[in-house]
Amino acid sequence: MSSLIKSITKSIPVGSYGLFLALLMLAPTISQPGNAAPVSGGLFSSNGPAGASLITPVAVFGKDNRRFLARKKSPISNKIGLLYNQRTRTLCTAFCLSKSIIGTAAHCLFSKAGRRRQKIRDFTFSIDHRKRSTSSRIAGARIGAADQHVIAGSTRLRVRPPIDATSDWALVRLEKPVCRSGGLEISPIRVSKLIDDAKSRKFFQIAYHRDLKKWQLAHSQPCKVSRQFGKYRWNVVKRDFSRSGNLILHRCDTGGASSGSPLILDTKSGPRIVGINVGTYIQSKILMRNGRVTKRFKARTVANTGVSVLAFSNLVDHLKHATIITRPGPMRQLQTELRNRTLYAGPIDGTYGYLTRAAITQYEKNVNWPVTGLPTAALLKHFQDANLLSTAGVASGTTKVETGGLSQSADKY
Repeated sequence: MSSLIKSITKSIPVGSYGLFLALLMLAPTISQPGNAAPVSGGLFSSNGPAGASLITPVAVFGKDNRRFLARKKSPISNKIGLLYNQRTRTLCTAFCLSKSIIGTAAHCLFSKAGRRRQKIRDFTFSIDHRKRSTSSRIAGARIGAADQHVIAGSTRLRVRPPIDATSDWALVRLEKPVCRSGGLEISPIRVSKLIDDAKSRKFFQIAYHRDLKKWQLAHSQPCKVSRQFGKYRWNVVKRDFSRSGNLILHRCDTGGASSGSPLILDTKSGPRIVGINVGTYIQSKILMRNGRVTKRFKARTVANTGVSVLAFSNLVDHLKHATIITRPGPMRQLQTELRNRTLYAGPIDGTYGYLTRAAITQYEKNVNWPVTGLPTAALLKHFQDANLLSTAGVASGTTKVETGGLSQSADKY
Protein backbone atom coordinates (compact mmCIF):
# COMPACT_ATOMS: atom_id res chain seq x y z
CA MET A 1 0.00 0.00 0.00
CA SER A 2 2.76 2.47 0.89
CA SER A 3 4.40 1.92 -2.52
CA LEU A 4 1.09 2.86 -4.15
CA ILE A 5 0.97 6.11 -2.17
CA LYS A 6 4.53 6.93 -3.25
CA SER A 7 3.70 6.36 -6.92
CA ILE A 8 0.62 8.57 -6.71
CA THR A 9 2.51 11.45 -5.12
CA LYS A 10 4.84 11.65 -8.11
CA SER A 11 1.87 12.36 -10.36
CA ILE A 12 -0.30 15.40 -10.89
CA PRO A 13 -1.40 17.78 -8.09
CA VAL A 14 -4.01 16.07 -5.95
CA GLY A 15 -7.20 16.73 -4.05
CA SER A 16 -8.11 20.12 -5.44
CA TYR A 17 -9.84 21.96 -8.22
CA GLY A 18 -8.35 24.98 -9.92
CA LEU A 19 -11.10 27.35 -10.97
CA PHE A 20 -9.80 30.17 -13.13
CA LEU A 21 -12.59 32.65 -13.57
CA ALA A 22 -12.05 35.60 -15.90
CA LEU A 23 -13.94 38.73 -14.91
CA LEU A 24 -13.31 42.23 -16.18
CA MET A 25 -10.61 43.49 -13.83
CA LEU A 26 -10.88 40.86 -11.10
CA ALA A 27 -10.49 37.10 -11.49
CA PRO A 28 -11.64 35.15 -8.42
CA THR A 29 -10.24 31.63 -8.32
CA ILE A 30 -10.69 28.53 -6.19
CA SER A 31 -7.55 26.45 -6.14
CA GLN A 32 -5.90 24.09 -3.68
CA PRO A 33 -6.71 24.54 -0.01
CA GLY A 34 -4.93 27.11 3.63
CA ASN A 35 -3.53 29.06 7.60
CA ALA A 36 -2.63 29.03 11.27
CA ALA A 37 -1.91 29.99 15.06
CA PRO A 38 -0.46 28.10 18.34
CA VAL A 39 -1.81 25.12 20.30
CA SER A 40 -0.73 22.94 23.19
CA GLY A 41 -1.91 19.88 25.11
CA GLY A 42 -5.46 18.55 25.05
CA LEU A 43 -6.52 17.08 21.75
CA PHE A 44 -3.17 17.57 20.05
CA SER A 45 0.11 15.73 20.44
CA SER A 46 2.87 17.03 18.18
CA ASN A 47 5.98 15.36 16.82
CA GLY A 48 7.59 18.72 16.21
CA PRO A 49 7.21 21.25 13.40
CA ALA A 50 5.89 19.64 10.27
CA GLY A 51 7.28 22.58 8.34
CA ALA A 52 10.73 21.02 8.55
CA SER A 53 9.68 18.48 5.92
CA LEU A 54 7.93 20.86 3.55
CA ILE A 55 8.34 20.53 -0.20
CA THR A 56 6.08 23.24 -1.61
CA PRO A 57 3.41 24.86 0.58
CA VAL A 58 0.07 25.41 -1.15
CA ALA A 59 -1.92 27.77 1.06
CA VAL A 60 0.06 28.83 4.12
CA PHE A 61 -0.72 32.18 5.68
CA GLY A 62 2.45 33.62 7.15
CA LYS A 63 4.54 31.08 9.07
CA ASP A 64 3.65 27.43 8.45
CA ASN A 65 2.44 26.09 11.80
CA ARG A 66 1.19 22.66 10.78
CA ARG A 67 2.15 19.84 13.15
CA PHE A 68 2.16 16.10 12.77
CA LEU A 69 -0.54 14.30 14.73
CA ALA A 70 0.62 11.44 16.94
CA ARG A 71 -1.75 8.67 15.84
CA LYS A 72 -1.55 6.66 19.08
CA LYS A 73 -2.26 9.66 21.31
CA SER A 74 -5.02 11.37 19.37
CA PRO A 75 -8.62 10.21 20.00
CA ILE A 76 -9.67 11.07 16.43
CA SER A 77 -6.70 10.05 14.29
CA ASN A 78 -8.23 6.62 13.58
CA LYS A 79 -11.31 8.30 12.12
CA ILE A 80 -9.56 10.22 9.33
CA GLY A 81 -8.04 8.58 6.28
CA LEU A 82 -6.99 8.81 2.64
CA LEU A 83 -9.37 8.52 -0.30
CA TYR A 84 -7.43 7.61 -3.44
CA ASN A 85 -7.98 6.50 -7.01
CA GLN A 86 -5.33 4.21 -8.48
CA ARG A 87 -6.26 4.90 -12.11
CA THR A 88 -6.37 8.70 -12.02
CA ARG A 89 -3.69 8.90 -9.30
CA THR A 90 -5.60 11.37 -7.15
CA LEU A 91 -5.59 11.69 -3.39
CA CYS A 92 -7.87 13.43 -0.92
CA THR A 93 -8.59 13.32 2.79
CA ALA A 94 -11.86 11.78 4.04
CA PHE A 95 -13.29 11.15 7.49
CA CYS A 96 -15.57 8.63 9.21
CA LEU A 97 -19.17 9.53 10.02
CA SER A 98 -20.07 5.97 11.07
CA LYS A 99 -18.42 2.57 10.75
CA SER A 100 -19.17 2.45 7.03
CA ILE A 101 -20.00 6.06 6.02
CA ILE A 102 -17.36 8.67 5.19
CA GLY A 103 -17.46 12.33 4.20
CA THR A 104 -15.21 14.17 1.74
CA ALA A 105 -15.26 16.85 -0.98
CA ALA A 106 -17.38 16.10 -4.05
CA HIS A 107 -14.61 17.20 -6.43
CA CYS A 108 -12.46 14.36 -5.08
CA LEU A 109 -14.93 11.90 -6.67
CA PHE A 110 -16.49 13.85 -9.51
CA SER A 111 -14.55 15.94 -11.98
CA LYS A 112 -15.60 19.53 -12.51
CA ALA A 113 -17.84 20.35 -15.46
CA GLY A 114 -16.16 19.75 -18.81
CA ARG A 115 -13.53 17.36 -17.46
CA ARG A 116 -13.33 13.61 -18.02
CA ARG A 117 -15.25 11.82 -15.29
CA GLN A 118 -13.55 9.55 -12.78
CA LYS A 119 -15.04 6.11 -12.06
CA ILE A 120 -16.34 5.82 -8.52
CA ARG A 121 -15.57 2.09 -8.44
CA ASP A 122 -11.84 2.87 -8.64
CA PHE A 123 -11.70 4.66 -5.28
CA THR A 124 -10.40 3.19 -2.02
CA PHE A 125 -10.59 4.62 1.49
CA SER A 126 -7.85 3.77 3.98
CA ILE A 127 -7.55 4.67 7.64
CA ASP A 128 -3.92 3.52 7.72
CA HIS A 129 -2.34 3.06 4.28
CA ARG A 130 0.21 0.64 5.77
CA LYS A 131 -2.48 -1.92 6.64
CA ARG A 132 -4.81 -3.57 4.13
CA SER A 133 -7.23 -4.46 6.92
CA THR A 134 -8.11 -0.77 7.35
CA SER A 135 -8.91 -0.21 3.66
CA SER A 136 -12.20 -0.52 1.81
CA ARG A 137 -13.59 0.12 -1.65
CA ILE A 138 -16.90 1.92 -2.10
CA ALA A 139 -19.97 -0.28 -1.66
CA GLY A 140 -21.16 -1.79 -4.93
CA ALA A 141 -17.77 -1.38 -6.63
CA ARG A 142 -17.42 -5.09 -7.40
CA ILE A 143 -20.73 -5.22 -9.28
CA GLY A 144 -20.50 -1.87 -11.04
CA ALA A 145 -22.89 -0.13 -8.66
CA ALA A 146 -20.61 2.17 -6.68
CA ASP A 147 -22.30 5.37 -7.94
CA GLN A 148 -25.52 4.35 -6.19
CA HIS A 149 -23.82 4.54 -2.79
CA VAL A 150 -22.82 8.21 -2.98
CA ILE A 151 -24.81 11.31 -2.05
CA ALA A 152 -23.22 14.52 -3.33
CA GLY A 153 -24.08 18.20 -3.27
CA SER A 154 -23.19 18.27 -6.97
CA THR A 155 -21.61 15.85 -9.44
CA ARG A 156 -20.92 18.66 -11.92
CA LEU A 157 -19.42 21.51 -9.94
CA ARG A 158 -19.78 24.93 -11.52
CA VAL A 159 -16.44 26.67 -12.00
CA ARG A 160 -17.62 30.16 -12.87
CA PRO A 161 -19.40 32.57 -10.53
CA PRO A 162 -21.55 31.78 -8.76
CA ILE A 163 -19.07 29.03 -7.75
CA ASP A 164 -20.48 25.79 -6.33
CA ALA A 165 -18.13 25.61 -3.33
CA THR A 166 -21.00 24.96 -0.90
CA SER A 167 -22.15 22.02 -3.03
CA ASP A 168 -18.67 20.50 -2.90
CA TRP A 169 -19.46 17.75 -0.38
CA ALA A 170 -20.07 14.02 -0.64
CA LEU A 171 -21.20 11.19 1.63
CA VAL A 172 -19.96 7.71 0.71
CA ARG A 173 -21.01 4.23 1.87
CA LEU A 174 -18.10 1.80 2.13
CA GLU A 175 -18.01 -1.88 1.23
CA LYS A 176 -16.57 -2.78 4.65
CA PRO A 177 -16.98 -1.11 8.08
CA VAL A 178 -13.32 -0.11 8.38
CA CYS A 179 -14.14 2.84 10.64
CA ARG A 180 -14.06 0.50 13.62
CA SER A 181 -14.10 3.27 16.20
CA GLY A 182 -17.22 4.79 14.68
CA GLY A 183 -17.58 8.27 13.27
CA LEU A 184 -16.68 11.78 14.28
CA GLU A 185 -19.47 13.83 15.83
CA ILE A 186 -20.91 16.59 13.65
CA SER A 187 -22.27 19.90 14.86
CA PRO A 188 -24.60 21.63 12.36
CA ILE A 189 -24.34 25.25 13.51
CA ARG A 190 -24.82 28.43 11.53
CA VAL A 191 -21.67 29.95 10.11
CA SER A 192 -22.33 33.23 11.96
CA LYS A 193 -22.32 31.33 15.27
CA LEU A 194 -19.23 29.36 14.22
CA ILE A 195 -17.38 32.63 13.64
CA ASP A 196 -18.23 33.77 17.17
CA ASP A 197 -17.38 30.38 18.73
CA ALA A 198 -14.03 30.22 16.91
CA LYS A 199 -12.95 33.40 18.69
CA SER A 200 -12.96 31.70 22.08
CA ARG A 201 -12.54 28.02 21.13
CA LYS A 202 -10.08 26.16 18.95
CA PHE A 203 -11.05 25.88 15.29
CA PHE A 204 -8.68 23.73 13.25
CA GLN A 205 -8.29 21.22 10.46
CA ILE A 206 -6.77 17.70 10.34
CA ALA A 207 -5.64 16.28 7.01
CA TYR A 208 -3.06 14.54 4.90
CA HIS A 209 -0.89 16.91 2.86
CA ARG A 210 0.99 16.23 -0.33
CA ASP A 211 3.74 18.65 0.65
CA LEU A 212 4.49 16.86 3.94
CA LYS A 213 6.58 13.71 4.06
CA LYS A 214 5.62 10.31 5.49
CA TRP A 215 1.91 10.60 4.62
CA GLN A 216 1.19 11.29 8.24
CA LEU A 217 -1.82 13.21 9.52
CA ALA A 218 -1.12 16.84 10.37
CA HIS A 219 -3.23 19.41 12.15
CA SER A 220 -3.34 23.14 11.69
CA GLN A 221 -3.00 25.42 14.65
CA PRO A 222 -6.21 27.13 15.80
CA CYS A 223 -7.07 29.55 13.01
CA LYS A 224 -9.36 32.37 12.05
CA VAL A 225 -12.88 32.01 10.66
CA SER A 226 -14.45 35.13 9.23
CA ARG A 227 -16.75 36.55 6.58
CA GLN A 228 -14.11 38.95 5.34
CA PHE A 229 -10.35 39.32 5.35
CA GLY A 230 -8.71 42.74 5.04
CA LYS A 231 -10.02 44.64 2.05
CA TYR A 232 -11.99 41.63 0.81
CA ARG A 233 -15.43 42.50 2.17
CA TRP A 234 -18.23 39.96 2.52
CA ASN A 235 -20.72 41.87 0.37
CA VAL A 236 -18.28 41.48 -2.54
CA VAL A 237 -17.01 37.97 -1.78
CA LYS A 238 -20.44 36.36 -1.47
CA ARG A 239 -21.33 37.33 -5.06
CA ASP A 240 -18.76 34.81 -6.29
CA PHE A 241 -20.46 31.87 -4.55
CA SER A 242 -23.83 30.14 -4.79
CA ARG A 243 -25.68 29.48 -1.50
CA SER A 244 -23.04 31.50 0.29
CA GLY A 245 -24.81 31.08 3.65
CA ASN A 246 -23.10 27.69 4.05
CA LEU A 247 -19.67 28.98 3.00
CA ILE A 248 -16.89 28.83 5.61
CA LEU A 249 -13.91 31.10 4.97
CA HIS A 250 -10.93 30.15 7.13
CA ARG A 251 -7.17 30.47 7.31
CA CYS A 252 -5.99 27.07 8.48
CA ASP A 253 -2.74 26.01 6.79
CA THR A 254 -3.36 23.44 4.08
CA GLY A 255 -1.63 21.55 1.29
CA GLY A 256 -2.58 19.37 -1.67
CA ALA A 257 -4.61 16.26 -0.66
CA SER A 258 -6.22 18.16 2.23
CA SER A 259 -9.41 18.63 0.20
CA GLY A 260 -12.21 16.73 1.91
CA SER A 261 -10.67 17.06 5.37
CA PRO A 262 -12.77 17.87 8.42
CA LEU A 263 -12.99 21.38 9.82
CA ILE A 264 -13.25 20.94 13.56
CA LEU A 265 -14.38 23.03 16.51
CA ASP A 266 -13.04 21.94 19.89
CA THR A 267 -16.07 22.20 22.18
CA LYS A 268 -16.64 21.40 25.87
CA SER A 269 -18.06 18.07 24.72
CA GLY A 270 -15.01 17.30 22.61
CA PRO A 271 -14.08 17.86 18.95
CA ARG A 272 -17.02 18.33 16.58
CA ILE A 273 -16.99 18.53 12.77
CA VAL A 274 -18.50 21.80 11.57
CA GLY A 275 -17.48 21.68 7.90
CA ILE A 276 -15.43 20.16 5.07
CA ASN A 277 -12.35 21.86 3.64
CA VAL A 278 -12.71 22.15 -0.16
CA GLY A 279 -10.41 24.77 -1.69
CA THR A 280 -8.58 28.09 -1.61
CA TYR A 281 -10.15 31.39 -2.68
CA ILE A 282 -7.79 33.53 -4.73
CA GLN A 283 -8.32 36.90 -6.36
CA SER A 284 -6.10 38.56 -8.95
CA LYS A 285 -6.33 41.68 -11.08
CA ILE A 286 -6.21 41.29 -14.84
CA LEU A 287 -5.93 43.72 -17.73
CA MET A 288 -8.25 43.07 -20.68
CA ARG A 289 -8.25 44.54 -24.16
CA ASN A 290 -10.75 43.71 -26.88
CA GLY A 291 -12.14 40.87 -24.74
CA ARG A 292 -8.74 39.27 -24.20
CA VAL A 293 -6.58 39.07 -21.10
CA THR A 294 -3.35 40.91 -21.89
CA LYS A 295 -1.78 40.95 -18.44
CA ARG A 296 -2.23 39.11 -15.14
CA PHE A 297 -1.06 40.64 -11.90
CA LYS A 298 0.13 38.66 -8.91
CA ALA A 299 -2.69 36.66 -7.35
CA ARG A 300 -3.52 37.10 -3.69
CA THR A 301 -4.84 34.29 -1.53
CA VAL A 302 -7.86 35.53 0.41
CA ALA A 303 -8.78 32.48 2.48
CA ASN A 304 -9.47 28.77 2.32
CA THR A 305 -13.02 27.66 1.63
CA GLY A 306 -15.15 25.07 3.34
CA VAL A 307 -18.77 23.98 3.33
CA SER A 308 -20.80 23.82 6.54
CA VAL A 309 -22.16 20.43 7.65
CA LEU A 310 -25.57 22.13 7.59
CA ALA A 311 -25.58 21.26 3.89
CA PHE A 312 -25.72 17.50 4.52
CA SER A 313 -26.11 16.69 8.24
CA ASN A 314 -29.66 15.34 7.77
CA LEU A 315 -28.58 12.88 5.05
CA VAL A 316 -26.08 10.67 6.88
CA ASP A 317 -28.75 8.38 8.36
CA HIS A 318 -30.54 8.20 4.99
CA LEU A 319 -27.43 6.77 3.36
CA LYS A 320 -26.69 4.50 6.29
CA HIS A 321 -30.10 2.80 6.21
CA ALA A 322 -31.02 2.98 2.52
CA THR A 323 -31.66 -0.23 0.56
CA ILE A 324 -30.04 0.58 -2.77
CA ILE A 325 -31.27 -0.74 -6.13
CA THR A 326 -28.34 -2.36 -7.94
CA ARG A 327 -29.96 -4.82 -10.39
CA PRO A 328 -30.91 -3.69 -13.93
CA GLY A 329 -34.53 -4.93 -13.74
CA PRO A 330 -35.66 -2.80 -10.77
CA MET A 331 -33.57 0.10 -12.08
CA ARG A 332 -35.47 0.00 -15.39
CA GLN A 333 -38.74 0.03 -13.44
CA LEU A 334 -37.56 3.07 -11.51
CA GLN A 335 -36.50 4.85 -14.70
CA THR A 336 -39.91 4.09 -16.24
CA GLU A 337 -41.70 5.57 -13.22
CA LEU A 338 -39.56 8.70 -13.44
CA ARG A 339 -40.23 8.99 -17.18
CA ASN A 340 -43.99 8.64 -16.58
CA ARG A 341 -43.69 11.68 -14.34
CA THR A 342 -41.81 13.59 -17.08
CA LEU A 343 -38.67 13.77 -14.94
CA TYR A 344 -36.44 11.41 -16.91
CA ALA A 345 -35.69 11.64 -20.62
CA GLY A 346 -32.83 9.15 -20.81
CA PRO A 347 -32.85 5.53 -22.00
CA ILE A 348 -34.62 2.81 -20.01
CA ASP A 349 -31.41 0.80 -19.76
CA GLY A 350 -31.22 -0.21 -16.10
CA THR A 351 -28.04 1.83 -15.64
CA TYR A 352 -27.74 4.44 -12.91
CA GLY A 353 -26.14 7.59 -14.27
CA TYR A 354 -26.31 11.37 -14.13
CA LEU A 355 -29.79 11.63 -15.71
CA THR A 356 -31.29 9.07 -13.34
CA ARG A 357 -29.70 10.76 -10.33
CA ALA A 358 -30.94 14.16 -11.51
CA ALA A 359 -34.49 12.85 -12.03
CA ILE A 360 -34.62 11.34 -8.53
CA THR A 361 -33.22 14.54 -7.08
CA GLN A 362 -35.89 16.61 -8.80
CA TYR A 363 -38.68 14.34 -7.59
CA GLU A 364 -37.40 14.54 -4.02
CA LYS A 365 -37.42 18.34 -4.29
CA ASN A 366 -40.93 18.30 -5.75
CA VAL A 367 -42.37 16.35 -2.82
CA ASN A 368 -40.21 18.11 -0.21
CA TRP A 369 -38.19 15.05 0.79
CA PRO A 370 -34.52 15.05 1.86
CA VAL A 371 -32.59 15.37 -1.40
CA THR A 372 -30.35 12.31 -1.87
CA GLY A 373 -30.57 11.26 -5.53
CA LEU A 374 -30.39 7.65 -4.32
CA PRO A 375 -32.15 4.87 -6.29
CA THR A 376 -33.73 3.09 -3.34
CA ALA A 377 -36.15 0.21 -3.03
CA ALA A 378 -38.33 2.48 -0.87
CA LEU A 379 -38.64 5.03 -3.71
CA LEU A 380 -39.65 2.36 -6.23
CA LYS A 381 -42.22 0.96 -3.79
CA HIS A 382 -43.54 4.48 -3.25
CA PHE A 383 -44.15 4.83 -7.00
CA GLN A 384 -45.74 1.39 -7.27
CA ASP A 385 -48.05 2.05 -4.32
CA ALA A 386 -49.05 5.38 -5.86
CA ASN A 387 -49.91 3.57 -9.10
CA LEU A 388 -52.12 1.09 -7.23
CA LEU A 389 -53.88 3.90 -5.37
CA SER A 390 -54.39 5.79 -8.62
CA THR A 391 -55.87 2.72 -10.31
CA ALA A 392 -58.16 2.11 -7.35
CA GLY A 393 -59.21 5.76 -7.41
CA VAL A 394 -60.23 5.59 -11.07
CA ALA A 395 -62.26 2.43 -10.41
CA SER A 396 -64.14 4.03 -7.52
CA GLY A 397 -64.71 7.39 -9.19
CA THR A 398 -62.01 9.29 -7.32
CA THR A 399 -58.50 10.36 -8.17
CA LYS A 400 -55.42 10.37 -5.99
CA VAL A 401 -53.28 13.43 -5.48
CA GLU A 402 -49.69 12.98 -4.29
CA THR A 403 -48.58 15.52 -1.72
CA GLY A 404 -45.21 15.31 -0.04
CA GLY A 405 -44.96 11.55 -0.38
CA LEU A 406 -48.45 10.95 1.05
CA SER A 407 -51.58 10.24 -0.96
CA GLN A 408 -54.99 11.70 -0.26
CA SER A 409 -58.30 11.24 -1.99
CA ALA A 410 -59.90 14.08 -3.93
CA ASP A 411 -63.38 14.33 -5.40
CA LYS A 412 -63.49 13.97 -9.15
CA TYR A 413 -65.04 16.97 -10.92
